[in-house]
Amino acid sequence: MREALRLAREGADAGEVPVGAVVAMAGEIVGRGWNSPVARNDPTAHAEILALREAAERMGNYRLEGATLYCTLEPCAMCAGALVAARVARLVFGARDLRFGGVRSKFQIADSDLLNHRVEVVENVLAVECVELLREFFEKRR
Repeated sequence: MREALRLAREGADAGEVPVGAVVAMAGEIVGRGWNSPVARNDPTAHAEILALREAAERMGNYRLEGATLYCTLEPCAMCAGALVAARVARLVFGARDLRFGGVRSKFQIADSDLLNHRVEVVENVLAVECVELLREFFEKRR
């Protein structure tokens, strides 16, 4: 989670909303990402999506069975769906996203009984640091 926070800070330095994500398998980070939809002109360039893409490419498989994704902010509905599609085993996130959260706050996509795969969800890991980073970012923009 500390690496995800570091990546979120990189995103903030680039003017993006500070969200960072890493994918780990067998104790090794295999994918990294920070929010960059503005820089990439890509609405899907969320931290989680970029980390999943890098991990899938590195592993040579779109299924990331046994993987854990660490993210500073609760994934949106799009990213939660991608976690299910990639067969990620576990999601660990810091802060809830009360406006767009697709895992707990607005929807419960990642571990829904309606889908063919359920992701184990752990929340509030380093939540204070994650919330503070977001608060500082938006405070500076006002």
